[in-house]
Amino acid sequence: MLRDQDRIFTNIYGFADGGLAGARQRGDWDDTSSLIARGRTVIVDEVRKSGLRGRGGAGFVTGLKWSFMPKEVGARPHYLVVNADEGEPGTCKDREILRHEPHKLIEGSLIAAVAMGAHACYVYIRGEFYREAEALQRAIDEAYDAGLIGRNAAGSGWDFDMYIHRGAGAYICGEETALLESIEGKKGQPRLKPPFPANVGLWGCPTTVNNVETIAVVPTILRRGGDWFAGLGRPKNTGTKLFNISGHVNQPCTVEEEMGIPLKDLIERHAGGVRGGWNNLLAVIPGGASVPLIPKSVCETVRMDFDSLQQAKSGLGTAGLMVMDKSTDIVKAIARLSKFYKHESCGQCTPCREGSGWMWRMMERLTVGRASFEEIDLLEQVTRQVEGHTICAFGDAAAWPIQGLLRHFRPELEQRVRDYQNARSRAAA
Repeated sequence: MLRDQDRIFTNIYGFADGGLAGARQRGDWDDTSSLIARGRTVIVDEVRKSGLRGRGGAGFVTGLKWSFMPKEVGARPHYLVVNADEGEPGTCKDREILRHEPHKLIEGSLIAAVAMGAHACYVYIRGEFYREAEALQRAIDEAYDAGLIGRNAAGSGWDFDMYIHRGAGAYICGEETALLESIEGKKGQPRLKPPFPANVGLWGCPTTVNNVETIAVVPTILRRGGDWFAGLGRPKNTGTKLFNISGHVNQPCTVEEEMGIPLKDLIERHAGGVRGGWNNLLAVIPGGASVPLIPKSVCETVRMDFDSLQQAKSGLGTAGLMVMDKSTDIVKAIARLSKFYKHESCGQCTPCREGSGWMWRMMERLTVGRASFEEIDLLEQVTRQVEGHTICAFGDAAAWPIQGLLRHFRPELEQRVRDYQNARSRAAA
């Protein structure tokens, strides 16, 4: 269990002042200029030493990602882009940072910008986060007024400007290159890679895109040391993490815990346990809507980190847990996710454009059993044809929930087909 002294987000519930005065009382903006004075190389090395992996879902090593930026700033300026789109169903962690701890994000953005030679940062916030955008803008205004950002930011000699760009609620704009297209005023569709954003990003300039939580923990890592952060969690899955727990639990919540905490402990300790008791658990989607579900038998022992959940044929993703008890119509639940992905596909890639609609229609039929046993196998084949055959990971996200259902609940699907066929036979008789 995470000790209170190791918590990074000490105002995640908004009990204290979220403004600059409250942030300073909690240790934010404490001698930031000395952190910046360490220089670009030291900052990147310290973040790499911490083992911090991206908190937006992919889990790429943050320090390594920063190191891809060109070492010298030439004619093309460098940019930092913060991904605050957070459109993943079941995920609300970044929202809490924007609401209650915005100065951690602003200070982290300044330090990250120094580490990659950038003088400007764009925060891309989803359109539905109206009050969150207001809270962040107030914090940015406070930081400008206090001289913490702008010219000679925090007395460091580094000029740094921060801008908010509000999206229009398109889930695909959470993908980093679609996000860049959207900021540029174009249709939010992913770009082919290479070239990668570190070489050709926003307006054709070197760019790094990071998640809100990833950036917000950087100042604490530098103050307390990369070794401190690496000492939390498990090897290659270090540090603390914000977990969302929603669905059939007694106390839905967002909580900061160590990486690698057992899933069962996380639910029972922080969310008041499964509604009706642990034995009433049916399945959990452990990382936001885009990862495969895991049944109760796997939930008993699995740990909440990137590698453990990958071994369980699922993923940590955004760490948005959706808990489903035995009252859940599991087939209907996954069919609802399929409808979401069908609706949100940008339509650029044929496997995703055609496959997401086909999978949804097939899932709607399977919900009532109006299919044949052969079509269950066909559905599995179609998910494999979509997975890994698109420009971005949206196709994977659309296919994985269905694959998890087929892997763990195929008997339920087959029983629905049998029940439907028997009902038709009785009606015909």
